[in-house]
Parts: sequence; C-alpha cells; structure tokens
Amino acid sequence: MKLYRNLVEAVVKGLLEIFTANAYADKVIERILKSDSRWGARDRAFIAETIYDIVRNYKFLYEKYGHLPAGEYDWWQITGLYLRSFTDSLPEWKEWDPAQINIIFIRDFAEAVEPSVLYSVPDWLYDRIHKELSPLHIRYIEALHMQAPLYIRANTLKGSIGKLGQLFSQKGISYRPIKGNCMEIIKRYNIFSDSLFKEGLFEIQDLSSQQVAPFCNVKPGMRVIDACSGAGGKTLHLAALMKNEGKIIALDTEAYKLKELDRRAKRAGAAIIETRLIKSTKTIKRLENNADHLLLDVPCSGTGVFKRNPDAKWKLSPDFIERVLALQRDILTRYPIMCKPGGLITYVTCSILKSENEDQVRYLLDLFPGHFEIISEQRIFPWDGGDGFYMANILKK
Repeated sequence: MKLYRNLVEAVVKGLLEIFTANAYADKVIERILKSDSRWGARDRAFIAETIYDIVRNYKFLYEKYGHLPAGEYDWWQITGLYLRSFTDSLPEWKEWDPAQINIIFIRDFAEAVEPSVLYSVPDWLYDRIHKELSPLHIRYIEALHMQAPLYIRANTLKGSIGKLGQLFSQKGISYRPIKGNCMEIIKRYNIFSDSLFKEGLFEIQDLSSQQVAPFCNVKPGMRVIDACSGAGGKTLHLAALMKNEGKIIALDTEAYKLKELDRRAKRAGAAIIETRLIKSTKTIKRLENNADHLLLDVPCSGTGVFKRNPDAKWKLSPDFIERVLALQRDILTRYPIMCKPGGLITYVTCSILKSENEDQVRYLLDLFPGHFEIISEQRIFPWDGGDGFYMANILKK
C-alpha cells in the first residue's frame, strides 16, 4: 500500500480534532473531504476509513503505543502504528519515529488482552455494560466494535423496492435486499449526490431503525404524534406506512432539526407531516388526548450505535448517562397525556443499557399503577446486522 503524505496529514489532523477539540467524527471527516477538490474517490475513502478505524480501535492502539496521545507527535506515531499493520515499512518521513513504531509493532500484544482493550471500550462503560447485560456483555461490545453496513430504505410513497433495485442495477450500484423495504449498499459511494436520493426514492436509515415504524403498527387515517422526532427518519417511515393518509405531528425541542425534517418530507413526498417546535410545557398540554398513537423515540446514550459513531463512546460520561436517565423519566411522566385513552405509546431508544430501556418502562408503570400496560417489547441486537435498539408498545388505559 503506497502512502501519500497529504492524505496521512489529513488523517492526523482529523484525529486531533476528534480527540483534542472533542469534535464529532462524521462532521470532521465531512469538512476534511471538502477541503481539497483534487482528491479522488480512493483518496477520500482512505481518509474516512483510516480515521474511523483508528477511532474504532483507539484504546487498543494507545495501549499498544504505551500511553494516551498528548499531541500531534503522538498521533503521528499511533497513525503509523495502525498503518504498519498493512505494510512492511513506512515512508521515511520526519514525523514518524521508526524506532518507536517498529519496536512497538513487533510486540506480541494480542495475547491475553482484556476485552475492554480489544474492543476499545472505556473502563467505566465496560463495567456498566457488564453489570447491566451480563452474561451477554462481551457479545454486545464485540458486535458494536464492527464497522456498520450502509443501509437504505426504499420510499414506498414514490415507488417499490423492486423498482428501486432495477434503477440501482442500471446505474451499476451493488446492493443486497435485506427485509421489508431495506437494502444494504455493498460498495459505498457518494450516496448524497445520487439523483435517486435527491428525487426522494430512498432514505439512508439503519436496518434496526427501520424496524421501529412497523413495530408501531400505525394505520392509514390515524392521528400520530412523533414527540421526539429529530430530523425525522422514523417520521418519514411512518408517513410511508400510513400511505400519506391521516396526520403526523412531529415535535422536537430543536428548531434546526424540524427545519431539516420539513426539507426531507418535501423530498420524500410525505404530505401528512406537520412540524411543531416544543417551546414550553404548553405545547404538550395543548395536545392532550390528541393522538391515536404516540411515538417516544427518546434522547439516549446512543450506546447502540457505536458501529456508526465509534467516537461517541469517548464522549460519554457517567454524569451524561444520569442526565439522560432523568430526561427520559421526565418525558415518560409528561408526554403520555398526548395519547388518547385506548391508544398506544411506543417507547424507543438506540441504547443497549437496561437502565434506559426495560427499567424506564417499569418506572412508568410503577409511577401510574393501573393506567398503562405493556403490550409488547423487543430488543434488537447489534449482532443481527444493525444497531442496538429497544422498543416497547404500551397501552394507555
């Protein structure tokens, strides 16, 4: 593998931003790839994949290196250590210390490595996952350590999955049908520039996320509230399942997310979605007994999406999780008034933690005894191809 200095420099710059400036990896990579128009597809793939793989194996690499990286010099050595796994030697660049990298590389490090090191999980988080999910904790962290496939959902408001597959084949795009209206894109490409995407024929959505809307069991003509809609991936899926018949009110506390949802809905042809900003508690109270179905896709730790966001595990803290738990309980306390008696509430997280999932649903039932009943609940495991998710359908009596 031939290495080019400008590409490796971009990788080191990206790693410094992610771990020193605490920036999000996807945004950092997006900025870097836009910074030089001369880079081709192979160059861009090298930068993105190398950054993500080093982030994914961060703890393993710094343990192998001997200490946490403290600056640019260390990040050059760790990048070199990673790249040394794919080549017999590195270019004789001034930034690399050959003695450091080569001596470290030949150590038999893989023997007797702790799982938290092998799968690069912070110690405190490994302990929490162990406590909440044993004896499956190793299987969880191993699955979440893998690279995420690229999944899309065919937008049935604009055509069938069969028709989309034909169009992909005509364009030479490699794909694999999964289930329902889901496809895996085998060979990654600049999907956002694809005319089929711009025309709204499909949405980028993880396999597990695509299972939420069908789990809600909504029907055409229903009145649905998506109370934590964000940019609306699941909102759009609900609109497709409802065949653009009925009403979806999409709520969120962030105006920019709702603006993005409006844009996406227009592209997707989802005409039944109305966005509303949650400005105060009055927004919720005005919708009392309004919805046949209430979706609560609540803010969470995101521990189920480490495959797609490997840097997120290093941005988490015990305090953050405690704040998220309190926010989830607040939502579960106040938002159910929007659901009509006899309607369903679907509680969803993209967390693997029992404390954010089963424990929170039991909290609701204990808080309002006799007013709610669990109809069904499901864990989606990260070893089944997609992210780790939890879903529960709750009847409001």
